[in-house]
Amino acid sequence: MSYQAPLKDMLFVMNELANLQGVSQLPGCEDASPETAEAVLEESAKFVAGEIAPLNHAGDKEPSYWKDGNVFTSKGFKEAFKQFAEAGWQGLQHPADFGGQGLPKLVGTPCVEMLHGANLAFALVALLSDGAIEALLTAGSDEMKATYLEPLVTGKWTGTMNLTEPQAGSDLAAVRSRAVPQDDGTYKIFGTKIFITYGEHDMAENIIHLVLARTPNAPEGVKGISLFIVPKFMVNADGSLGARNDAHCVSIEHKLGIKASPTAVLQFGDNGGAIGTLVGEENRGLEYMFIMMNAARFGVGMQGIGLSENAYQQAVAFAKDRVQSRDLAGSAGPVSIIHHPDVRRLLMNMRSQTEAARALAYVGASLYDAAHHHADAATRAENQAVYEYLVPIIKGWSTELSQDVARDGVQVHGGMGFIEETGAAQHYRDAKILTIYEGTTAIQANDLVGRKTVRDGGKVAKGLIAQVRATEAELAKLDGADFAAIRKHLAQGAADLEAVVDYVAGNMKTDIKAVFAGSVTYLKLAGIVLGGWQMARAAVISQQKLDAGSSDASFYQAKIVTARFFADHFLAQSSGMRTAIIDGSAGVLALSEDQF
Repeated sequence: MSYQAPLKDMLFVMNELANLQGVSQLPGCEDASPETAEAVLEESAKFVAGEIAPLNHAGDKEPSYWKDGNVFTSKGFKEAFKQFAEAGWQGLQHPADFGGQGLPKLVGTPCVEMLHGANLAFALVALLSDGAIEALLTAGSDEMKATYLEPLVTGKWTGTMNLTEPQAGSDLAAVRSRAVPQDDGTYKIFGTKIFITYGEHDMAENIIHLVLARTPNAPEGVKGISLFIVPKFMVNADGSLGARNDAHCVSIEHKLGIKASPTAVLQFGDNGGAIGTLVGEENRGLEYMFIMMNAARFGVGMQGIGLSENAYQQAVAFAKDRVQSRDLAGSAGPVSIIHHPDVRRLLMNMRSQTEAARALAYVGASLYDAAHHHADAATRAENQAVYEYLVPIIKGWSTELSQDVARDGVQVHGGMGFIEETGAAQHYRDAKILTIYEGTTAIQANDLVGRKTVRDGGKVAKGLIAQVRATEAELAKLDGADFAAIRKHLAQGAADLEAVVDYVAGNMKTDIKAVFAGSVTYLKLAGIVLGGWQMARAAVISQQKLDAGSSDASFYQAKIVTARFFADHFLAQSSGMRTAIIDGSAGVLALSEDQF
């Protein structure tokens, strides 16, 4: 089957959990009414189902390829990207002043999820352009904005981010690409960049590389990195394209997954130097690049959610069609495997985790909109702090669970899941990269510990825990075993998360390695508890809808059951995770290097 956007759940989360009505009342967001948002999502769903999803499996079988310095993308990608750009999807969340539609992040986020759910490899080109646009909007000069933003926002050109080098993976302090100043104010760039997503392709007429490099007298380490614009083709004063720049793709990688997305090795300066223009000030490049990184990290979280949804849909369709064995309760003959308890468990694993991650991410998008558009400065700052706390969780937890969801999808298919023709294996392979690029899960966890928890003594985290406990109080007002179970596990999860936040904030100076030994588990615990909180909120609202006599009782009943499952099967793990974080470092750190 082909991916279909889960519009009903997306709209429920946007409206009921992420407060779209409130976002639409923010200055600059007035056009994003619930009615407009629904129309946008419906059009996006039609587009990705009709044009993008059919290219997914075909692109995996016939990937992009490199020949004589050029990259040729998978069949249909070039034409699909032209349609994507002309329909305005690249500019959905970007300013109307530069050719975008200026819609809030909360409206754009479901569309991003759809695109990644339909075809992860295709969607990556848009994700990298989004990051380049954000960086230029924040740090670019007026001249840069006038030159580059409209072609990027409209999808006429695409953007990349160039950080990694052969000797410098996640350790950007080791970046050695050189930027030599010229008399005309430009720089000549020399060096090699690896793992550059869509660093070369045939889908747009120009590619705008944002490149980290060092100027001659730059200090060592990350404090000496600057950011440069290095276009594939130089841009003339009138906006037309000039000569080819000295930036060339010398190969692309052969990968486990996302095979249709070309991952390039770029060589700068082999023929005299690639011409680059400094973005902002010298030695502030990492600061500017992190604007791209944070945009991309949220986007990669949405990749995990979109891929999980696609894997779930495929597994459900197979489970309903595949007839195998009798029902355990007795039947006249074989039944479809969706009747078997363990298949149900696998499907509910997939469904509940995907819904929890979606809800947390959309709430994060709403916080972003308030942080950028609210009229009150203090409110903007408060929302920004919570959003920043959630970004590593949205990226790290959503992508980690996508591997579990994709794995369970293969398991539902049984032996057929191990066969490439079904497509279930592609989801599993594609999911693996999500926990690695744009910062591994450990890097997200380090950020969550150091910048987002220790720095403020756990203040933002505890503010969220207080909101979790307010939802506990709402659950206490409702009758029934489902709500009692959700409340019990949510209360324990909140207590466990609070204990871990206290441990992390209180032990950083005395036992830093012990704290970081549990950092990834802390990130996952935060995801489970905060995702479980959103599921609990969904259950409360769904019961209110049922009490009001909703005509869609089946949908709301399913939301309550799914929240109960998540509480019983995932929130229930919180105490074990707390123990592993607080008491588990001894086993992590005890062996000597030689004992491994």
